[in-house]
Amino acid sequence: MKLAHHIAVLKGGISSEREVSLRTGAAVASALRRLGYEVEEIDVQNRTPVWSAGVDLVFICLHGEFGEDGEVQTYCETKGVPYTGCGVAASQAAYDKGRSKAIFFSKGVPCAESETLIGEAEPKMQPPFVLKPVCQGSSVGIEFVQDAAEVSAALARVRQYHQPVLVERWIRGREVTVGILEGETLPIVEIRPKRGWYNYENKYTAGATEYICPAELAPELAGKVRVAAKQAYEALGCEVYARIDLMIDEQDNVYVLEVNTIPGMTETSLLPKAARVAGLSFEALCERIIAASLRIRGSVEDGRRRR
Repeated sequence: MKLAHHIAVLKGGISSEREVSLRTGAAVASALRRLGYEVEEIDVQNRTPVWSAGVDLVFICLHGEFGEDGEVQTYCETKGVPYTGCGVAASQAAYDKGRSKAIFFSKGVPCAESETLIGEAEPKMQPPFVLKPVCQGSSVGIEFVQDAAEVSAALARVRQYHQPVLVERWIRGREVTVGILEGETLPIVEIRPKRGWYNYENKYTAGATEYICPAELAPELAGKVRVAAKQAYEALGCEVYARIDLMIDEQDNVYVLEVNTIPGMTETSLLPKAARVAGLSFEALCERIIAASLRIRGSVEDGRRRR
């Protein structure tokens, strides 16, 4: 017997990742219909989405602002309706790269040296480093800085997002990502862009990047990657599922880059890729997310009683 029957899938949204979110939402909605759920797809245009009174669960497919930042989770809680994925606090912590870095350092999660620039502050760190808006996803706004002559122009471009700027030591090496489902790591995926780095274009252009799953890593190194990913997941208090991005340098040191609390969920996205290698179909992955979310947050009636 299903724990939920009528599910609202929130997609689109108001962030720079709207187009990706529309694809994620459409894929999830299609999978849920194949599973026999009644699905209500909602293209979110503002901060007050409306779903029908009979909804048992909100499946959040919103990336970025009003998706991964804790806002839509708070909104669902005020409405007394259970939702998928991480809770408010974990979402807030993961979305703010400066905040999550501080938590990682305090809890011993391996990550690169970094600093956060407020206002017009200048970096104390010397290049090479990477500049990132603290609250953007899908590699939006990232600048790689090789030497001091590039700093001023790169900072100006990142500051167009009107956010604090994270300055992070540039780790050269192999990029990997680890999905975690209900506290257990899925097979590691190695990301190999055919040109340049793993930017927005290489993420969403067919054939631009090669993905190897399971990653071709020595057992000891693969173990280090899995341990670091799980440390990051637990340090932020994540629930149900997430995807952790990491770098491996030339000496096989492992560094956590960030935690994605609502990773892409199209048929070709990285979390579903890893789940398939672990023997989970896309539909089974969605069903696991639903079941785990309801175990944590209870039914609609439970939520209304808590209000």
